[in-house]
Amino acid sequence: MGVSERTVWRWLEQAKATGQVEAPVRQGYAVSDEVWALLGEVGGNVAELRRRLAAAGGATVPSASTLHRVIRRDRRAGRALMVEREPVVAGPSRLDPLSELGLNVVAEKGGAGQVFLREQKHLAQVPVLVPGAQVVHTSAVRSVLRTVAHAAAVGAVVCLYGDAGQGKTVALQYALSQLPHPARVRRVHVGVHPTVPELRRVLADALELGRRLPRGAGEADLMLVNALRQPRVLVLDEAQRLPGPALEFLRGLWDHPDTDTALVFAGAGSERALRRVPALASRVLTWELVPRLGPREVATVMAAFHPLWEDVSEDDVAWVDEHVGHGNFRTWAKLTSHLTAETYGKSRAVVDRQMLKRACARLMGPL
Repeated sequence: MGVSERTVWRWLEQAKATGQVEAPVRQGYAVSDEVWALLGEVGGNVAELRRRLAAAGGATVPSASTLHRVIRRDRRAGRALMVEREPVVAGPSRLDPLSELGLNVVAEKGGAGQVFLREQKHLAQVPVLVPGAQVVHTSAVRSVLRTVAHAAAVGAVVCLYGDAGQGKTVALQYALSQLPHPARVRRVHVGVHPTVPELRRVLADALELGRRLPRGAGEADLMLVNALRQPRVLVLDEAQRLPGPALEFLRGLWDHPDTDTALVFAGAGSERALRRVPALASRVLTWELVPRLGPREVATVMAAFHPLWEDVSEDDVAWVDEHVGHGNFRTWAKLTSHLTAETYGKSRAVVDRQMLKRACARLMGPL
């Protein structure tokens, strides 16, 4: 059985004394409904919750690490936390993390009954590098919005991937701007193949720890963990640059019982980088692919993206997509920028096939 003879004798003595031959079941600590309600009263602050439990006396108060671990486990399992002041999660219900996002959009019907949504002016503006452009709520953008909201609500790991230029960054920026607490979002800018000490320093900068980070790795990691006690969202764009040791380091931070953090990895090829670290890949809640625009939706999406495309014929749009666009949103944005510059100052500029050919030639050469 793989144990010593002394252990077997001890088991036999326990069985004689108790009459139970099965191994005892370890119950572990569980947060009662009363304690969970008290956690909501203190705004999700686990340290304050433990102080109140200690002050109240009664049952044995668990350690801080145990309390953090059990509460984090319950939150990820979908247990809703109702707070009186500042909400800790992205919505009152885990089943619909978007309920508090307050999306206020205008529906526009396209061909084949498709419906796209255009952002209204008063919503958070996301830079798209084209004057007068709008964030279009395609099915991909709305899917990213739900994925990011879900991850922020339960403190999960998600991976946002797809070919370069498909609109991942814009969709991610928009989703982050719509979270109930965007101030808790921290963007981590990484170089190419950073070492663990370099990543530790970048994280410290993102968390505004400045020069206070100790030189010792253990003390520095403890300071990072303390900074991540409050629910946060760490966003790592261009995650494909991260080598295995750096990804393992991030997994260790995320797994620590005292942290309450959602990790959002994004980038072309980020899914391949994460899958090279099985321990981290197994913890990814959602693999979110941002696909290219389909041929049937390009005309409607571009008309919602910028007014310049509203009067362009569908045949011309299809020609551009076949020869240059290929459903790549970044390419279409660059074309829009060229056309906007060419029509600037003209009261009745008509975007015809010749103008489209000139704009395409600036990107791809003569067609």
